[in-house]
Amino acid sequence: MALTFFPLMRIFRSGRTRKSGAFTRLRCSGCIPAPHSFSPLSLNTLSPFLPSQVTMTEDSKTPSPAPIELKGVSKQYRLGFWLAKKVQALKSLDLKVDSGQIFGLLGPNGAGKSTTIKILMNLVQASEGTVRLFGLPPSDPKARRQVGYLPENPMPYDYLTGREFVTLGAQLAGYDPKKTKARVEEVLDEVGMTRSAGMQIRRYSKGMVQRVAFAQALVGEPRLLILDEPTSGLDPVGRRQIRDIILHERAKGTTILFCTHIIPDIEALCDHVAVLVSGRLRKEGSVRDLLTTKAPAVEIGLEGLNRGQLESLTGGSAPEAIHELEGRLLVRVKGEESNTLITKIIAAGGRITQVQQVRFSLEDLFMDVVKDAGYKASPGGEIIG
Repeated sequence: MALTFFPLMRIFRSGRTRKSGAFTRLRCSGCIPAPHSFSPLSLNTLSPFLPSQVTMTEDSKTPSPAPIELKGVSKQYRLGFWLAKKVQALKSLDLKVDSGQIFGLLGPNGAGKSTTIKILMNLVQASEGTVRLFGLPPSDPKARRQVGYLPENPMPYDYLTGREFVTLGAQLAGYDPKKTKARVEEVLDEVGMTRSAGMQIRRYSKGMVQRVAFAQALVGEPRLLILDEPTSGLDPVGRRQIRDIILHERAKGTTILFCTHIIPDIEALCDHVAVLVSGRLRKEGSVRDLLTTKAPAVEIGLEGLNRGQLESLTGGSAPEAIHELEGRLLVRVKGEESNTLITKIIAAGGRITQVQQVRFSLEDLFMDVVKDAGYKASPGGEIIG
């Protein structure tokens, strides 16, 4: 019987009892027949369909395949009652994530980030192109057993406790039963959920659900973590904890694909970043290289001149920005133009109150890429017919 992998959070939807520490009754909607009784043996039988650590022996002369590689990947969805309309969610996407990287995926709503992750997790099929996880197609259980996945909106089974849910994840992942208890407590402590681990998940706040779902992604010691908005719903303390865990995992050699709208987190954590707009890859490179491609700007604060007078001084080269702030102006210009403009301002009777170099940030890069792509908000993808 062929089974299709679904995120652990979406699988279990029924009652449960405990007997000798093993879950003896679970119900699944969508991918595993229900209701049935599962012994510890049958839980291990399911392990190929969920993330886990796999020790792979490879010829030393053969280079290890990249954890993630996409070539010419496109995805179209059909809409409408007659399925006559097509939505282009992805278009000819080429992407490679090397081993040990923290790779950030950025893009506005409808850019194709979630579709990319769903294709990697074998939740949807690409319309065109090839997808590989560690050199294997996502449909191969050997590939998925090496992946830990945190979806954007995790939905753990409400009537399990946090500890039971993470324990279940370890059992389904085929984790060593002798080490499971210690590993579960370790990841619960990492995400700050030890004190609340005995509570049923239905009593958790959104941030607590996010933490316990992250623990589930970690418990199998995966070689690849795919994290979709991992800091969503977390307070500043929780965000800092998750960032520290991500850096700790990278230090252990884990590869991480990290998707978020919180751009400072991407800039602080990621080695490499890709920007998707309207289903197309618009920019890719190391964070350091991308942020040093543009010359730094300079912000000049001044008094004694109005906006019109300032604009007349800039001549043919328009400033990047001019802001009026309660009797003074703040103008941003290219670094090489700042000295000339300061001289003109003083000669015209203005007074300089501030000169500050402005570092080009990842947010600035993101906005430039979106603007250059002519992006128009179209959540869900581009309608092509």
